[in-house]
Amino acid sequence: MHAHLGDQLVVESPATGAAHRDGEIVGLHHEDGTPPYDVRWSDTDEVTLVFPGPDAHIRHLEREDPALVRETRPESTSAATVPTGTADPGDIGRRVAVERRRRGITRVETARRARMSPDYLAYLEEHPADPGLGTLVRLADALGTTVTALLGAGIGRPPGQGHALLHPRFRELGPEECRTLLSTHGVGRVAVSGADDRPVVVPVNYEVVDEAIVFRTAPDSVAARAAETEVAFEVDRLDEAFSQGWSVLAVGPAGVVTDPDAVRRLAQRAHTTPWPGGEREMWVSIRPTSLTGRRITANGQ
Repeated sequence: MHAHLGDQLVVESPATGAAHRDGEIVGLHHEDGTPPYDVRWSDTDEVTLVFPGPDAHIRHLEREDPALVRETRPESTSAATVPTGTADPGDIGRRVAVERRRRGITRVETARRARMSPDYLAYLEEHPADPGLGTLVRLADALGTTVTALLGAGIGRPPGQGHALLHPRFRELGPEECRTLLSTHGVGRVAVSGADDRPVVVPVNYEVVDEAIVFRTAPDSVAARAAETEVAFEVDRLDEAFSQGWSVLAVGPAGVVTDPDAVRRLAQRAHTTPWPGGEREMWVSIRPTSLTGRRITANGQ
């Protein structure tokens, strides 16, 4: 018996010869495609290790060129390597990979937390796929996010439209917890005075370097008005599906980074260029003198 990732394992009923269970092979343990297999069962969406018996057979995917399929859908991948391939990842796989890297979790550890084969997670991240709801729930739990976020639903809708929890728990966050939450790079909002001295809040891509919040902007932008003033900077994460989340507010003086070596180091350490694009080479650094935060969870969490 030989199989490839994506093939179907069909278990026949010994009494009638009819298939009474089937599932997708999502993990291989031998390079030649011989058993055992990690199988995601269609009736439960659970992944289990299977040693097929005489009542089981493989239903192979239709392949125009087996050599090409083996190149684009690797049969076996060790836990320490990243599979290669020519196919582009799907939206779900791309979101999984981005969230995993943002949290600094390895592919193997993510697969362990989600109770799935590392081979299947590698395939999901690098190829278009349509994982079942059970798989998405486990991945969301492993990555500390939601199924809604992995699916990309609600991207164009303002957060906070979900119903409030029946028994929410609201608590203030201490400075250390605020620093931990703030330390991940991402998108935050800086509050400045506009041209008419009215308050303006703008989103920026930020990093935390040596306990300072830094972001790039253009000298003539609204965000550049933060320089040489005291500003407020806010970052949050909201779980729309469960109506819970947290926010951190940093207040402190902001200044322009002018030292060439410091600017070069910031550019080298940056995880991304500013999303708006264009020439944005002015680095602004905020040194928080006050850090406050709040978190809403379900009562008992």
